[in-house]
Formats: sequence, C-alpha cells, structure tokens
Amino acid sequence: MRIGGLDLAGKIFLAPLAGITTLPVREFFTEHGASLTHTEMISCAGLIRDNAKTFDMLESSEHEGPLVVQLFANDSGVLVSGGEVVRERCKKFSAFGINMACPMPKITKNGCGSAILRKPGLAAEMVKGLKTLGVPVWVKMRRLEDDEDTLRFADVIISAGADNVCIHGRTPSQRYEGIADRSIISQSSREFPGMISASGDVREVKDIEEYLSMGCAGVMIARGAFSNPFMIEEYCGRIRSRDEKISELLNFAHRAYEISGEHKAVVLMKRFAGSILRNERGSAELRQKAMMSGSLEEITEILKKGNVTI
Repeated sequence: MRIGGLDLAGKIFLAPLAGITTLPVREFFTEHGASLTHTEMISCAGLIRDNAKTFDMLESSEHEGPLVVQLFANDSGVLVSGGEVVRERCKKFSAFGINMACPMPKITKNGCGSAILRKPGLAAEMVKGLKTLGVPVWVKMRRLEDDEDTLRFADVIISAGADNVCIHGRTPSQRYEGIADRSIISQSSREFPGMISASGDVREVKDIEEYLSMGCAGVMIARGAFSNPFMIEEYCGRIRSRDEKISELLNFAHRAYEISGEHKAVVLMKRFAGSILRNERGSAELRQKAMMSGSLEEITEILKKGNVTI
C-alpha cells in the first residue's frame, strides 16, 4: 500500500525512541511485523560538525525494512544541510522525518522539537527545504492545547509538502503523563484523509484497531512495543508460544551484542524484561534480578529459568 510516499507492506510502524530505536531494535521489529521503522532523533548540527556519535545513529542494514531518518534542528538551513549529509552517509533510508514533538527541555530550550509548534512558518520552511532533496518527508508533532490550532498546524505542513503527519495525542506540557487524546487524531484523519498517522498509548491490539478505525493512514508504536514486543504479530493473527517468544528475544540479545556490544545489549534487554516480567508470579523479585543484571548471560538466564509467560 502507498503511505506517505512509500510502498509499505502494512500500516503499523515503530516510532522513534531516543536511545532505543538503534539498528538491532529496528531489525527485530522489522522481522516481527513493523512495515516501517525510525532512527533515534538525530541532531542536524551534530551531522554538520562530523560528530562521531551522531553518525553512529545512521547505521543501517539490509535486515531492516523502510527506514525514516528522523532529524531535529531549529533552523531550516541547518535541517537541509543535515539532510544532505544523511543522503551521502546513510546506506539505506527511505524518508526524512522531522521531529516537532519532543517535549523535553534540553531539546525545546534550543528551539527544537515541540518548540517548533509555536512557529508554523518555520515548520513550513523546514518541510519545503527537505522536499528539495527528493525524498518523502514525514513529520511527527503533538496535539496543541486548542484543537483548531492543531488542525491549522497540520494543514500548514501538509500544504508545504509533508507526505505523512504523525500526531501524538498529548500536548508538549503533558510530556509523557496523562492520557493521549484520540479525538483530535480522529478529527485530523477526517480532515486530511490518508495523511495522518497516530501515536500515543498503543499498548494492545485493540488500540491499533481503534486508531485504524478512525481512518488513520498508520499507527506508530512507541513504549508499548516494549511492554509487548509481539503486538504487531498478534494484530496480524500470529500467536507465538512462550518458548518461541523467549527464543526470539534471546536471538535479539545476541544480535544486539554483535552490533552494539554487551553493555548496550544488556540495557535493551532490561527494557524488554522489565515489562515482560511485570505481571508474573514473583514478578517483583524477578524484575529486581533482571534490573540488577550486569551481563547478558545473567539476564538471559532469568528469562529462560524464571516463571515467565509472555
């Protein structure tokens, strides 16, 4: 199906997550049903300055599907320059993403992320600038306090050429607290058919179904992907056994170790394990053991031997 200027196999995507959506994570979710993934939020200033850590975020492989490289900047010229670097240095990507959603002060104090929601003119310049590089442009934004302002902002960036607009149902002031408002996403999907993707509180298959029933072009799964890493497969009708799930997570652990080293692999496995062990008998003790694990061997033994049903 054609979504956001791309030919995609489905409508369920992995959202960008800072420090999380690294190459092994994207490969895992591509293998388990995500038809599109995102890099972490990448600083265009870092790309222009040849920052090594920033360039590491551009690592990609043939084992992942369509990839959106999500960028942030506070100036359209810097954004476009960053996009040019991506085009030269990233081996495999399908679209540019612009972050206009991050609510964290370390990002907004520099005029980036959700601070751009207060500057629709700048937002339009950014979209138009990236479009000149000949690649689809996806924008991630948040709900504004007033619904009409949200619709107006979406209209501005779509008119500027954005191929897909993902709306997170929380305002910047809410950060990650409270409940994501789905009514504005439903309203936006009706106003801009085929252009709006949804984000916020996607924790179960029924959440995916509800967003799609509103007419959303796609659904982006963020933190919910770690509470149920097999949610997309379940939406598609594939139910894995406990042993299969454990095996898949252990395969992921080894791949993460291979690509990123043991420390990063342990950090990522703790994210999975912390959610997976949440509702099990003796879960508090198991979770504590998992969080205290210092090696991949320790944390995998907890998953294999613990009384875990996932």
